Amino acid sequence: MTDYARLDAWIDTHFDEEVRFLQELVRVPTDTPPGNNAPHAERTAELLRGYGLEAEAHPVPAQEVRDYGLQSITNLIVRREYGAGGPRVALNAHGDVVPPGEGWQHDPYGGEIDDGSLYGRAAAVSKSDFASYTYALRALEAVARPSRGAVELHFTYDEEFGGLLGPGWLLSQGLTKPDLLIAAGFSYEVVTAHNGCLQMEVTVHGKMAHAAIPSSGVDALQGAVAILNALYAQNARYREIRSEVPGISHPYLNVGRIEGGTNTNVVPGKVTFKLDRRMIPEENAAEVEAGIRHIIQETAASLPGISVDIKRLLLANSMRPLPGSQPLVEAIQKHGKELFGEPIAAMGTPLYTDVRLYAEAGIPGVIYGAGPRTVLESHAKRNDERVVLEDLRRATKVIARTLADLLDAA
Repeated sequence: MTDYARLDAWIDTHFDEEVRFLQELVRVPTDTPPGNNAPHAERTAELLRGYGLEAEAHPVPAQEVRDYGLQSITNLIVRREYGAGGPRVALNAHGDVVPPGEGWQHDPYGGEIDDGSLYGRAAAVSKSDFASYTYALRALEAVARPSRGAVELHFTYDEEFGGLLGPGWLLSQGLTKPDLLIAAGFSYEVVTAHNGCLQMEVTVHGKMAHAAIPSSGVDALQGAVAILNALYAQNARYREIRSEVPGISHPYLNVGRIEGGTNTNVVPGKVTFKLDRRMIPEENAAEVEAGIRHIIQETAASLPGISVDIKRLLLANSMRPLPGSQPLVEAIQKHGKELFGEPIAAMGTPLYTDVRLYAEAGIPGVIYGAGPRTVLESHAKRNDERVVLEDLRRATKVIARTLADLLDAA
């Protein structure tokens, strides 16, 4: 029996236990906002302790968390040291997730199993990789027993707000510096690059007035409409800018929220909207932000009585492949093809992740984990999010085999 086969067999034997572990994680809500995520870290650490895996708890100072707009964050690191001479490989998954919203046919915190899938908020993104990474590590230690290198599990709680208090905080505090990184993803592709994201809040100011005498005011909503039309016109032009990264098409812009006005019979004096601008890896983030600001300010300047305030909410840089990531890509592709029965493409994704923070620290990494071919199939950020259990099983095997290769333990 090969070591790979023994790793696979260990995971098969313990798979029901892995599923129960994931169910327990799904049953502790981590809706962000409001972002009270320390209780989930406590429960995760308790479950890991039952496996003999001690998790270091690294709480982010409360004032930093409140200033960030959240309630509590405790990041976890599990360190497993095997010996000198090998690489230190980190596995990172995030526990925070958007609120469940409406339309669920399954309890979003139930961890229910139906027709081969486990349902719940964060079942796919990315509590499933809390499970896949934990059980890959357990299989590695039970079967391959590496004698060199190290593995770290990083379970963090700030991906939805950009990662600065998750991986960014662990890295900035000097709490970790791995040689290689695998971060939560899906099973049918290994992601080597991703889009960046700029989010901004734009407040359009006019002058409130009675609707019976609208000429005495300045309609902020009309001003906002003019600015939005200019932004949407620019969005159409973005289609002409193409990325050379497979899986990434072109830049685009979305306005996801708008609010304002006082009452039906009042000319609105203030309107606020929030926009999301996705940046392809070839773009420069500073230039993108300057361009958006120019469009907004130029349009506002052409409208008598209209002024604007522009606030940056988030700037997440793109992730670009780093030299040194190829061993990760090759191992995942090799084992993924064997276990999933089809080629595992190396490509980019239009999403942005907190993996970029590791890349910015010079740590080569890829995105791979348990999940379907697309975000749409997983229902991530929608009702009835789910992970196919067979994908979870096979992804766990891919990660365990990959760790064995990287640590020369197979």
